[in-house]
Amino acid sequence: MTPLEMNRKLDYSDYAAIPDDGKRYELLEGSLFVTPAPSPIHQRVSKRLQRQLEDYFEARSLAEVFDAPIDVILTSHDVVQPDIIVVSRAEQISKRGIEGGPILAVEILSPSTRVHDRERKARRYAALGVQHYWIVDPEAQCVEFYRAGSQGYELLCRIEGPATYAHPDWTGLTLDLGALWR
Repeated sequence: MTPLEMNRKLDYSDYAAIPDDGKRYELLEGSLFVTPAPSPIHQRVSKRLQRQLEDYFEARSLAEVFDAPIDVILTSHDVVQPDIIVVSRAEQISKRGIEGGPILAVEILSPSTRVHDRERKARRYAALGVQHYWIVDPEAQCVEFYRAGSQGYELLCRIEGPATYAHPDWTGLTLDLGALWR
């Protein structure tokens, strides 16, 4: 994945003017990125994780869970479409998308997004107030759980295979990671 060549820094108005051609576009620091459609395995893992997050956050009326494609407008020059987000403040939900950083952004790695998600997006998410960032790798059957710290994201835990994980920041949130890979 590479940014499309432009002579100037793009903003939300440029992003909003992109024709609907079925591709996924994102802005990071004013550079435009194009992402191919996700694979069925990617979508299956996303759907299964989203259900678990909905069962926790929405059942307790703590937050709302959204899946891609949805615009998350972090700044006028940073518009992303994470695979899953959790939003705890209703005022962040607008007609344009989600305004500001969600409490959780989840990216499910694909061969074409692996470096982009781990480096560029992680750096911007941390800098722009996304408190929690999870990276899900369907190929390795692994989930990495990060929390914002003073120097960017800090790894809380990395879990491989069919395990469960009780997240320390949300009492009662126990994820069945094995269910993602079946």
